Amino acid sequence: MSHVRTVLGDIDPVELGVTLVHEHLLSDLRGLFDEPTDHQLREFAYAPLSMEIAGWVRLNYTRNVHNMVLNDPEEMAGEVSRYMDAGGRSIVELSGIGVGRDPDGLARISTETGAHIVMGTGWYIEPLQPPDIATLDEGRLAERLVSDIQTGSDGGSVRAGILGEFGCSWPLTDVERKVLRAGGRAQAVTGAAMTIHPGRNAAAPYEILDAVAAGGGDVTRTVIDHVDRTIFDTDELLRLAQTGCYIEYDLFGNETSHYPFAPIDMPNDGTRIDAIMELFAAGHGKQVLVSHDFAFRTCLRGYGGYGYAHMLDNVVPKMRSKGMSKDDVDTLLIGNPGRLLALD
Repeated sequence: MSHVRTVLGDIDPVELGVTLVHEHLLSDLRGLFDEPTDHQLREFAYAPLSMEIAGWVRLNYTRNVHNMVLNDPEEMAGEVSRYMDAGGRSIVELSGIGVGRDPDGLARISTETGAHIVMGTGWYIEPLQPPDIATLDEGRLAERLVSDIQTGSDGGSVRAGILGEFGCSWPLTDVERKVLRAGGRAQAVTGAAMTIHPGRNAAAPYEILDAVAAGGGDVTRTVIDHVDRTIFDTDELLRLAQTGCYIEYDLFGNETSHYPFAPIDMPNDGTRIDAIMELFAAGHGKQVLVSHDFAFRTCLRGYGGYGYAHMLDNVVPKMRSKGMSKDDVDTLLIGNPGRLLALD
């Protein structure tokens, strides 16, 4: 029988319910810290997040150290509880090895809240990878991934249920390409889905899918994340959908025009919904996934952000007002995640 592997054990896919497929609950992204040179801004950079500097931090979210670390399971249990109260049931947590992944902390959050949490396994972009990744061959890397899913992570008993989030640059570095091939090998053994952070170029997904396939992976069990900041042309979007991969709009709630990683005008939630409706109209609705990718304190309710309930409190009503049916919404939040996460 099919099952979903959570941090507390295996469950039936029907138990997942409403699922956010790309979030971060415990993570450490200080490797992306962009230290200001201005004296006053340096004070902001090292100050605890507060109302006084919240506006600046929202526009400069990689320039405040406190904003870039989520490391308190008790605090995050409160945030997850708000999502559960809104009707949520499950969360896929994709903090990678070396960027704050905490299997035991995730198990604690799951126990305290009743949320089903599916943990990922993999490595983010090369600059944030542990040093040994560059020296290990793809066979050894694949063995580590398989062990995380079949035996337990970081020497413990908490098992991962999805491969990724694998981080990719544009163009791919040799090490990132090796990691993707290792992910493909691990997928062939475990049957687990893969989820991948692409470089910021419309051609990046194809380079990634080629590497996954070269490792023996299944493109139709592979998710291209962050499509909402990668592909802006409808024809190109439909071309990607024709590969059979999952297409993830996972930046809901991220509406700032001050994007630090590339000269991109970030779409708002309404524009994201319009693109998703194009995919449904073209017959690709069963390939679409949605989430927030919240990884900073400014995203949390406790710090004035939308919180993980944003999808249910604000986005779903907007989807319905734009003409999406309840069945379409259920496909996004229940049907597609259940199929993606199912293991045989």
